[in-house]
Amino acid sequence: MNKTPDLFTNIEPEPIVLLTGGRGFTGRYLAAALQARGVRVVGLVRDTARNPDEIACDLIDAEAVRATVEQVRPTHVAHLAALSFVGHEDARTFYDVNLFGTLNLMDALARLDIPPQRVLIASSANVYGTPRVEVIDESVCPAPVNHYACSKLAMEHMARTWMERLPMIITRPFNYTGVGQDEKFLVPKIVAHFRRRLPVIELGNLDVSRDFSDVRDVVAAYCALLLDAQEEAIGQTFNVCSGRAYALREILDMISQISGHSLEVRINPEFIRLNEVPRLLGDNQKLERFIGTRARIPLIETLLWMLGK
Repeated sequence: MNKTPDLFTNIEPEPIVLLTGGRGFTGRYLAAALQARGVRVVGLVRDTARNPDEIACDLIDAEAVRATVEQVRPTHVAHLAALSFVGHEDARTFYDVNLFGTLNLMDALARLDIPPQRVLIASSANVYGTPRVEVIDESVCPAPVNHYACSKLAMEHMARTWMERLPMIITRPFNYTGVGQDEKFLVPKIVAHFRRRLPVIELGNLDVSRDFSDVRDVVAAYCALLLDAQEEAIGQTFNVCSGRAYALREILDMISQISGHSLEVRINPEFIRLNEVPRLLGDNQKLERFIGTRARIPLIETLLWMLGK
């Protein structure tokens, strides 16, 4: 007697992305980008869930994380949750959130009987510290100079101990910005002063140079690594950057020109960090080999967007 074929055999499950940090600046854009591709996104949030696609769970609570992961059973994971403001005063919190929170998540994912297809973990280009090279690629040895960067590098080392059990990709994003970023960060602070046409702004070192991307380009890279990149991307570490560095003075001039407003810049010594990284410029060639070369949004367009032009 012939058995009727099971029509559901070998059908791939619909993608479900577990997104930590979904209410954060980057998380909101990544959730929207994934949803635009028809992917269901379940956000893990610290506070009360606001809709059916959010689950309240503190990453520091290992038992709660295990229960949440078992409930969602994600096919993909994007781990963005982190304490990301370098100037945060409580050093211990960096490690509690960025290191041990990630440890709890990795442990919970490894316990699933069907592991996720990909786990993307957002680290930071801050782990490179102040290397004496013109352009930073992934072969540069990390040498972090602040607690934020130290916690991120510790997280990377810890995460790699799970590589044999989880299909992991680590990203090291350089600076990026866009509409909705907190004004405690540099570019949104400057933009806000120009939008309000304030007469004075206090800043730190105007000669600091950073590689700035648009947040929409960053989440496009994350989506590609999660859903599209070849299998060889698993186990790799990628810079996510524009490949162009801008000094703070240049950014001030650009915003002044497009806003038609000038203001007085006062240097506040309290805003100059002892371990300030003078220049961060990334090499994105490895990322492009895996996800293809894509047109990037120029910084001037990002600033116009942020200024509402």
